[in-house]
Amino acid sequence: MILLNLTLRSLWNRRASLLLTLFSIAISVALLLGVEYIRKEAKSSFLSTISGTDLVVGARSGPVQLLLYSVFRIGNATNNISWQSYQDIASKPLVDWTIPISLGDSHKGYRVLGTNQDYFRYYRHGDKRLLEFAEGKPFAGVFDAVLGAEVARKLSYQLHDKIVIAHGAAATSFTLHADKPFQVVGILKPTGTPIDRTVHVSLEGIEAVHIDWVGGAKVPGYQISADEALQKNLQPKVITAFMVGLKNRAAAFRVQREINDYKREPLLATVPGVALAELWQAIGMFENVLRIITGFVVIAGLLGMLTTLLSTLNERRREMAILRAVGAHPRQVFLLFVLEAGVLAVLGCLLGAGLVFIGLLAARPWVMAEYGFYLSTWIPDMNDGLLLAVVAVLALLFSLIPGAIAYQRSLQDGLTVRV
Repeated sequence: MILLNLTLRSLWNRRASLLLTLFSIAISVALLLGVEYIRKEAKSSFLSTISGTDLVVGARSGPVQLLLYSVFRIGNATNNISWQSYQDIASKPLVDWTIPISLGDSHKGYRVLGTNQDYFRYYRHGDKRLLEFAEGKPFAGVFDAVLGAEVARKLSYQLHDKIVIAHGAAATSFTLHADKPFQVVGILKPTGTPIDRTVHVSLEGIEAVHIDWVGGAKVPGYQISADEALQKNLQPKVITAFMVGLKNRAAAFRVQREINDYKREPLLATVPGVALAELWQAIGMFENVLRIITGFVVIAGLLGMLTTLLSTLNERRREMAILRAVGAHPRQVFLLFVLEAGVLAVLGCLLGAGLVFIGLLAARPWVMAEYGFYLSTWIPDMNDGLLLAVVAVLALLFSLIPGAIAYQRSLQDGLTVRV
């Protein structure tokens, strides 16, 4: 107890320099805990990009590829699905609802997704949250469009604005469907998912803009106006993929097997949760990279503490000598340095944890409003406690160096005046 009191007084006497060291450790700890929190939240958000959907069905390829283009709008499908096959599977007794998806067009680098009203009725994300509108309503007409939050924000679109979609998914396209513009009728609230970066139109709208196209190219000398297209049969012939909700989730693998063995055409049905976990595992190496980087940051902060303790050794020669003169054992001098490092580490961990808590609390409303990403309240768990314990142990290990140097110095060395 006496030694601890002496340690606190010694730290307070050198508070100016040690305060900077304490702040350095706190920042390092805050970064460590913050990155770990973001890693867990990002994984949770990634795995809940789509929720409440039992199966995703597309042309036969691979589960990860199917998920990438149908949910994350990355890449392209290997093939399309016939409308007849879609209706056949949608009418199965175990199927409760389906959401058809048609991809292949874009608008200024953002993907265009063709679907129907069931998309707004059944699609869920996060903790099974339905899509919500910031403005407007779902599309009703053939040439109506609903924008994701990021599309509307980045391109400064408002309700009733006209937009023109382009053929293909490239960021820049010279094959525009300029003769059949769409009108913005709704803008979705942020979701923190690829929905924010998507332009949603009806399946009939996708058919209408391609009614005078064949094989991915416009037919020369043949043009059908927007008004004329409305008089045509706009029922889709093919779609890219579709999502399935079952009446009984226990039947997911049974229905999956039936779809994978479908005779009419080669199809693939995947369970989103399984494919998402597989995809996250494939990119999980970035988790380790983040941990390694923050680990080095923490070590850098502790090295700053070590540098401070070492730099004050010469200044404290007389202090150590006086302690020895009044009867302090060399072990007690050694423990003094260890305790100083321990106190600095504990205070740095507490301050760092406080910075994380306050920072996340302050950032939560802004992140929710801008990105639709809900930040849960940060409460340290066992893993966080283990990280803090590792920081404290490293600080004690680092303190062994100045402690050993002080231990070896003799009383005569401390009292000798050096010129």
